[in-house]
Amino acid sequence: MKRPLAVSFRVRLFGAFLAAALVPLLICSSMLLQIFRLRMTDAAETEAGENLSSVLRALDEGYDSFAAAVSSLKGDELVLNALGGGGAEDTQVYARLFAATGDAREYAQFDLYDGEGVWRYSTRNAPAQRSLPTRWGPLQRAGSGGELAFAACEDVTDSAAPLLQGAAALTDRDGERAGYVVVSLYQSDFRQLVEGKYGAQGVLMVLSGYWRPVYCAQPSLAAALAPELRSRLLAGEGLEGTSEDFLYRAERHPSTGLYLVLQRPQVWGRDTMGLLYTVSVFSALFCVIVSVLMSLSLSRQMFRPVARLQGAIREVEQNNLDVQVAHPGGDELGELARRFNDMVAALKRNQEQLVENQRELNEAQIRMLQAQLNPHFLCNTLDTMKWISKINKVPQVALMSTDLADILRFCISQDEFVSLGREAEILERYLEIQRIRLSDSFSFTLALPQELSGCLVPKMILQPIVENAILHGIDGLEGGAVRVEAARTPEGMLRITVADNGRGLPPEMIGRFRTLERGRDSLGLYNVDTILLKYYGEGCGLTLENGAGGAGAVVTAVLPIRREEGASC
Repeated sequence: MKRPLAVSFRVRLFGAFLAAALVPLLICSSMLLQIFRLRMTDAAETEAGENLSSVLRALDEGYDSFAAAVSSLKGDELVLNALGGGGAEDTQVYARLFAATGDAREYAQFDLYDGEGVWRYSTRNAPAQRSLPTRWGPLQRAGSGGELAFAACEDVTDSAAPLLQGAAALTDRDGERAGYVVVSLYQSDFRQLVEGKYGAQGVLMVLSGYWRPVYCAQPSLAAALAPELRSRLLAGEGLEGTSEDFLYRAERHPSTGLYLVLQRPQVWGRDTMGLLYTVSVFSALFCVIVSVLMSLSLSRQMFRPVARLQGAIREVEQNNLDVQVAHPGGDELGELARRFNDMVAALKRNQEQLVENQRELNEAQIRMLQAQLNPHFLCNTLDTMKWISKINKVPQVALMSTDLADILRFCISQDEFVSLGREAEILERYLEIQRIRLSDSFSFTLALPQELSGCLVPKMILQPIVENAILHGIDGLEGGAVRVEAARTPEGMLRITVADNGRGLPPEMIGRFRTLERGRDSLGLYNVDTILLKYYGEGCGLTLENGAGGAGAVVTAVLPIRREEGASC
C-alpha cells in the first residue's frame, strides 16, 4: 500500500505560526466581546432596577400622602357633620378639605361623598357623575375595611377617566358612616408623580392586578405587550427573552396592587449586534490576512536555512564533501549550520585518512606477499644446501640448514596460535643452531609440565626471549646456562620464565617491560610484550628482573591459559 504524502515541514511551520497567531486572537476577541456584552447588559439591568425602584418610592410617597390626608379628614368633626347633614358652611368645609389634603392635591383629586354616595365637596371641578353607588368597588371595599382601597381604570385609552381611584369611609363618634372620601389619579397626575424617575430611554407601563393595561405613554404598546407579559409570568418564565431589542423589568406595588413594567432598549440590540458582527468579521478577516502574511514571512525566513541545509545534505549524499552552509546568524539555526560544516570537514578528513589507510594496507599486503615469497625461496635453498652438505659429508651445515628451514616454515605458517609443546620444538631447532655457532659453550634446560604442553600461545614468543638471553646474557661466558620453565599460577594464569646465569640487567631495565623505552637491543622483547598486550590486554606481558644475588637475568611472561582443541592444560 502506498503511503500518503507527508505534509512538508514548511507547511507545518506555516500552519503552526498561523494557528499561534489566530487562535489566541480569536479566542481573546470573542471572550472580550462576551465580557463587554455581559457587563453592559448587567449595567443596563441594574440601572433599570434602580429606575423602577425610584418609581416605586414615588408611588409609596404619593400613597402615604393620600393616606395621611384621609386620616386627617376622618378626625375632622366639621367635615363629618357637614356630610351627615349638619349646618356647617361650605367655605369652612372646603377650608378643612384643602388643609387636610395639602401637597397631595398636586397628584390627585379629593372628593367628599355623603353616606348615600352623593357628591358634596371636591378639591377640583365637580365630577361628571354626582352620585356613586355604595356597592361600587372602592366604596364597597372602603365600607367593609375602612382603609384606603384603590381600583384601576379598565380602559388605558380613556384619558378623561381616572387612572386610579381609591376610597375610604368616614365615620362619626358613634361609628356610623357619615360619608366617603374618594381619591382620583388621572393620567396627567400619575405622569407628574413618576416623571423623571425611570430614565429618558425607558417606557413605564402600569398594569392592574389582573395584568390589564392601566397607564402607558404609548397605549398601543401596552395593549399589545400586556397579554404576552401576563402569559410568561403565569407560566413562571422570566421577562429576559421577551424581545431582542428591549429589556423588561417588572415590580408589584403592594399598597395599590398595581404592576409596574419598565421597558428599556437593549444595550446590544439587533442593529447594534449586526453592526458589531460586521465589524468583527471584517476585523477578523484583516487579522487573518495580516497573520497569513506574517506567517508566510516567518516560515520562509526560518525555512530558508533549513532548505540550504537540506541541499547541502543532498550534495554530501553525492560525495561532495567540499560543500559548506552559510551561517550568518548566531541563533540555533546558525549553530546547526556550523556543526554541519564541522561534521562535513571531519567526514572529509576521515575519508582522506581512510584512503591513506587503505593505500598503506595495500602496500602492507604487497610486502607480506613478497615476504612470503622470500622465505619459500630461502627454504628451498636451505634444502639444497642440506643435501649438498650430506653429499660432501658436512653434518653441521646439514643440521643448521634443516633447523633453519623448519624455523622459517613455522614463521610463515598461517597459524597465529600454537601449542606450547610445538613452540618448545621450534625453540629446540633454534638452540641446535646456537650450539653449533657457540661450540656447545652453554647448557639449556626446558621444564615443561605435560599438562601445560597443550596450552595455546602466540607463536614465536619463546625464541626472542631465549635469543636475548644468549646474545646479551651468556655470550662469551664460560659455563653459561639458560633455563625455560612453564607453570600455572595460583590465579590460574600461565607463567613462562626464561632465566640465565649471565651478566644480569642494569637497574633501569628492571620492572614491567612496557614502562621502558623501546631500544635497539630489546626489539625482540618489545615485540613479544606488544603481542601479549594486544592479544590479552592489561595484566599480561613481560616482567624483567635479576636472579638471586644479582646473578643472571630473569624474564617472565604471563598470559591466560587457553586450551587447544582436544588437549588439556
